[in-house]
Amino acid sequence: MYIYGKNVALETIETKKKINRIFLSQNFKDQEVLQAIRKIPVEVKYLDKKGMDRLVKGNHQGIILSVPDFQYDNLDDLLVEENPLLVILDHIEDPHNLGAIIRTCEAAGVDGIILPKDRSVSVNPTVIKVSTGAIDYMKIAQVTNLNQTIRYLKKEGFWIVGTDMNGQDYSEIDYSGKCAIVIGNEGEGLARMVRENCDFIASIPMKGKTNSLNASVAAGIVIYEAIKLRK
Repeated sequence: MYIYGKNVALETIETKKKINRIFLSQNFKDQEVLQAIRKIPVEVKYLDKKGMDRLVKGNHQGIILSVPDFQYDNLDDLLVEENPLLVILDHIEDPHNLGAIIRTCEAAGVDGIILPKDRSVSVNPTVIKVSTGAIDYMKIAQVTNLNQTIRYLKKEGFWIVGTDMNGQDYSEIDYSGKCAIVIGNEGEGLARMVRENCDFIASIPMKGKTNSLNASVAAGIVIYEAIKLRK
């Protein structure tokens, strides 16, 4: 897998994650990044702009790292804390949304993120770039069946809070104890069966003319409210 961009590259180098090869543009001059590269035993290959652009489609800023594919955590790895707060993503499709949610979850102190294997964006180079390093500190599990996972969590004592329209005010819900917040798909919201498996539906009051928020924005609002109320 290729990851790219100065911030992502520097974070990857400094956290001593495995790097197979580094590609630099021929006119790359960022001294902070170059000094970090000199300290690690990795092959560096210089390419012209066309060569760099062939490797990735995004804004690589003159540096691309070849790294092993992202390794997901086991679901049980997310449950080691006494009262975990988890975020479940119900078929999020936009990598920018996933990256932003990962960044918010890490900043807020969420214990783990769960996403399905099918009909969902996976952790890819865009997600890693948008997360700006937060992904290195966030536990993320990928599961085969979201509804089975929710039922398993409920047996383990979790309250499941879905986020959707026509629920109760998100600030009036009890997020204490073992809790998982479910964020729905960007276009369709929560799937019917996922919604039916939730114990509560949290809604964000909408006072303007728009009737919905971006998935990552809605996630941030509810996550930080949950953190505040859990204290």
